[in-house]
Amino acid sequence: MSLHNPFVLILIPIAILFFLYKQKKQSSESGFKFSSGELVSKLRDSFKLKLSQNLIYLRMLAVVLLILALARPQIPIADSKIQSEGIDIVLAIDCSTSMLAEDFKLGGGRQNRLEVVKSVVKDFIMGRRNDRIAIVAFAARAYTVCPLTLDYGWLLDNLDRVKTGMVEDGTAIGSGVATSLNRLKESKGKSKVVILLTDGRNNTGKISPLTAAEAAQALKIKVYTIGAGSKGPVPYPVQDFFGNTVYQPVEIDIDEDTLMKIADMTGGKYFRATDTESLRKIYKEIDTLEKTVIEEKGYLEYNELFSLFLILSLVFLFLDIVLSNTILRKIP
Repeated sequence: MSLHNPFVLILIPIAILFFLYKQKKQSSESGFKFSSGELVSKLRDSFKLKLSQNLIYLRMLAVVLLILALARPQIPIADSKIQSEGIDIVLAIDCSTSMLAEDFKLGGGRQNRLEVVKSVVKDFIMGRRNDRIAIVAFAARAYTVCPLTLDYGWLLDNLDRVKTGMVEDGTAIGSGVATSLNRLKESKGKSKVVILLTDGRNNTGKISPLTAAEAAQALKIKVYTIGAGSKGPVPYPVQDFFGNTVYQPVEIDIDEDTLMKIADMTGGKYFRATDTESLRKIYKEIDTLEKTVIEEKGYLEYNELFSLFLILSLVFLFLDIVLSNTILRKIP
């Protein structure tokens, strides 16, 4: 049995001391005064008299039971198992200028790759529970946008800050993987995952993608890779002589072979997203694949004993009132 409001029990000793004090005070007072004790020394206390003298204990019992009712005693009636999920995930996002290509759609209109990726990643984050998530962005070099956290509100605020042009342009896939591994290597999580998205091929950085993949393999960190972008020429925004935005067809090459090797080496999986819908499906599939279930014992259902103690308290209180006004009634 457990108590929902145990602090209420502090009232019990206070109530008992009050009634004991009152009882002692009453016993010291006499209803009749005699000139000599010998006159009443041979008289025996009747049962009615003894009951009348100890009626106060009935009231004390009623008050104690009322306090116990306020403490809300409970008995667990269902031993249930709470299932929770918790893994450490790093979302590595390419923010090179090639991500400005507008071959994806969002909200019925054409939108650049980076904004669509951020929208899909937001949905992915909000769909997770009990997972620590970090964000790493990379172009010519990689940087941590947000460390591992359970504060998804703060995580989404940091995701909004990811823009192209924040660092030198280029695509350092190896650096993106390596920086993600640095966020996870000290983690105590049983499952560690990197979800890397890029729309190009590695063309800069001090660490090659496959070297970074070997490090992930050694650390037992799984890397899912996503190649984002339509096949063939895609509309890319540029400014004309008058400063107006115009679109030129540009073909952006994705190094799918390297992305596949990274995934294979680390036990992950490679995906290709050619539009917004396929990108959503990819993150949903990864969301389904990466769920570590932890079972914890917990008591979810309780049998409340509040009413039982309250009824007993009212019964004793009612009995006290009845006796005090009938057979144990005191006549002044």
